[in-house]
Amino acid sequence: MKILIFSTAYSPLVGGAEVAVKEITDRLGEHEFTMITARLDSKLSVQEKIGNINVYRLGKGNKWDKFRLLWQGPKLATSLGSFDVVWSIMASYAGFASLRFKKKNPDTKFLLTLQEGDSRWQIYKHVWWCWPYFKQIFKRADHVQAISKYLAQWAKKMGASCPIEVVPNGVDIERFERQIEVLRDIKKELGLVSNSQLIITVSRLVKKNGVKDLILSLKYLPDNFHLLIAGTGELEAGLRGLAKTNNLNKRVHWLGQVSHTDLPAWLWGSDLFCRPSLSEGLGNVFLEAMSASLPVVATPVGGILDFLVDGQTGWFCRAGQPKDVARVINEVLNNKTKEEIFQVITSAKQMVAKKYNWTVIAQQLNKIFNTLS
Repeated sequence: MKILIFSTAYSPLVGGAEVAVKEITDRLGEHEFTMITARLDSKLSVQEKIGNINVYRLGKGNKWDKFRLLWQGPKLATSLGSFDVVWSIMASYAGFASLRFKKKNPDTKFLLTLQEGDSRWQIYKHVWWCWPYFKQIFKRADHVQAISKYLAQWAKKMGASCPIEVVPNGVDIERFERQIEVLRDIKKELGLVSNSQLIITVSRLVKKNGVKDLILSLKYLPDNFHLLIAGTGELEAGLRGLAKTNNLNKRVHWLGQVSHTDLPAWLWGSDLFCRPSLSEGLGNVFLEAMSASLPVVATPVGGILDFLVDGQTGWFCRAGQPKDVARVINEVLNNKTKEEIFQVITSAKQMVAKKYNWTVIAQQLNKIFNTLS
């Protein structure tokens, strides 16, 4: 099959959605994939082959390229020939581009993948001015693949009448499996004493990920608790100021943008993973932390409820409440026995291996493609 992908961004600009596309398409060599995406960075090539995808980037390398994707993407696609399926990665700029292509090519089947992590209210604030047109992305889709039950329910609410299927993102389990021979003594690297407790979060520094609450939770934790923050984003300057104002700057360690290749070693060297999200579509990094044998503390929001069962595969804290985040972290690291933690870690790893294996997920997507042919 010839499959056209519209994605707002792509490698090397990656998040959970972009990782998913790469992992899935690499495993489906029987299909021919063409992607049209926004360039966003002038250093990126206008055209290149990445894995099993021919990637075309539109624009000059700035933020306006997202709008160029919307307006120029369908025209470029038409010049590249005919396609069996147009596949939209999220109902965003790529969704609008896919909708415009679908309207001009009604015989081409339209697959919409939902990976959104923002709350429904946050999404509405961005698209309220074209709300009826935005809803057409859902209504004109021939099939919807949602990465969580939460997003599947959203698709129904937005008017999708086509088949809706939950197929989650996965984890490269072998990459995150703890390897003794490459373990790093991160505490020593950071100049911390051996009894320090390291909490790690991997997050874009945006409001929805609750990093502010995680930083403030240190106020209610013993002084030997330290926080590693892997990620960058629009709130970084404010969050750094927050840590300094609360005399926590010596306990917060900013790792910057950590590559997916380097991430496992940081997880292996930490004691606990926490991201107290305010909203979440699914959250690949929680699954990666579970694969890395870390106890996980999260909030019961969005797609997290699909994989985290309190006391069985991780622990819940309350969203927006730093004191409760601290209570749960302290409970896990200071009050739980090694046996209790080991049992939860083992259950979580087994769950990830069974339900979030990329090979299995790629075959589930392949079945969807075949139903659309």
